[in-house]
Amino acid sequence: MLDQEKFQLQPPQMDWQPIIKEFISIVGKDLVVQRREELIAYECDGLTSYRQRPAVVVLPKTTQQVAALVRVCDRYQIPFIARGAGTGLSGGALPTENCVLIVTALMKKILKVDLENQRVVVQPGVINNWVTQAVSGAGFYYAPDPSSQIICSIGGNIAENSGGVHCLKYGVTTNHVLGLKLVLPDGSIVDVGGQVTESPGYDLTGIFVGSEGTLGIATEITLRILKTPESICVLLADFGSIEAAGSAVSDIISAGIIPGGMEIMDNLSINAVEDVVATGCYPRDAGAILLVEIDGLEVEVAANQQRVGEICKHNGARQITRATDPETRLKLWKGRKAAFAAAGHMAPDYYVQDGVIPRTQMRFVLQEIEALSIKYGYRIANVFHAGDGNLHPLVLYDNSIPGALEKVEELGGEILKLCVKVGGSISGEHGVGADKKCYMPEMFSAADLETMQFVRTVFNPQGLANPGKIFPTPRTCGEGAKQTKQIPGAELF
Repeated sequence: MLDQEKFQLQPPQMDWQPIIKEFISIVGKDLVVQRREELIAYECDGLTSYRQRPAVVVLPKTTQQVAALVRVCDRYQIPFIARGAGTGLSGGALPTENCVLIVTALMKKILKVDLENQRVVVQPGVINNWVTQAVSGAGFYYAPDPSSQIICSIGGNIAENSGGVHCLKYGVTTNHVLGLKLVLPDGSIVDVGGQVTESPGYDLTGIFVGSEGTLGIATEITLRILKTPESICVLLADFGSIEAAGSAVSDIISAGIIPGGMEIMDNLSINAVEDVVATGCYPRDAGAILLVEIDGLEVEVAANQQRVGEICKHNGARQITRATDPETRLKLWKGRKAAFAAAGHMAPDYYVQDGVIPRTQMRFVLQEIEALSIKYGYRIANVFHAGDGNLHPLVLYDNSIPGALEKVEELGGEILKLCVKVGGSISGEHGVGADKKCYMPEMFSAADLETMQFVRTVFNPQGLANPGKIFPTPRTCGEGAKQTKQIPGAELF
């Protein structure tokens, strides 16, 4: 068996001054963050209940600088963690004690745009939405679109294999990545994949996407872009219950229609969004709304939007709104894209999960989530990618109440176990990170997990790259709640 503790590296107390001097020689003094009050900004990602201050933060701008920084970490046996925009929701970029945080936010160049071959090469700090903006004038776009696409970076999308509202038809990040330039944990630079869709040999690109920074750092990414559809139509159907909306989803897929995206929001989410964003489009008295985007050839869209409307009516939709012009379509989607942010106005804190279920189990699972909400005494807002069964239940709570986070994490764990029980997964697009690693045995056997560790040791034999993520450790679930008591980190000067 592999030694799991090897990947929980805690370097001994060391003199950081010579190390920091080396970092400064690589990136310059202004791009090395070492003051304790400045390090606070880097102590967590989007999952703010997990906090740990890093020893030092460095912000490289080139592949060569990243490689040089990693070689220093390798020489001194210091754990390092890559971080992009810090919007991750699973604690994937959570620092470990006495680690170096390598932040790629300044690596934000679009290096090459090749419209003829539908390719774009970018650095990892490029914001997701910038890719589409760079090519939209020529009639192209980048399909993966997480709700945080206006702030999340491509490097983070690569690490977590992010999805978005259009992943039903177009797939998640891995379906749009052709090649990568990587800095491995020993500081060596390698290229995997390339400019074409298929390459001979092992699919190392596929292995790296979704590896959550445990195999190295991507410094250049070759992305596939798509031609903008000829026609797009968005339908908003409101239902008396979330179960009715779920039934409509199953019937749409059964009819052989694959929309660009299908999203469900429950009544709690609807009212939160209207309170904050005020779209004016979402009926506050609806039990749930279903957003369906249909794209393709004009004749195809016209036929399918008619059929989708009929299916929704058959399942009890009270009203259906259709939008074909860009401005109205954007307005219909605006609330869904702001759902997570709006949840912050319903309670002092919220805890979001990311499970996947078969579509046929949607009604049962939603009923069970409601039962768990009653059992634990916490309201749960449901927002999810309905087409592929990717649930995002948001548990509302107050972290200032002693013991609340522990209970909420336990509730979130029960939801994940429920997803696995019905044939689903503990993660659809947010990754495992530090948040869900203790639930990996719910899905995988000991032999499965050990095989995954074998892959990691090939790339990361010293366990320096993002230790303590993805795989379970001897500690128990709920360690996120215990982590909230911050360990200050290294006393540098």
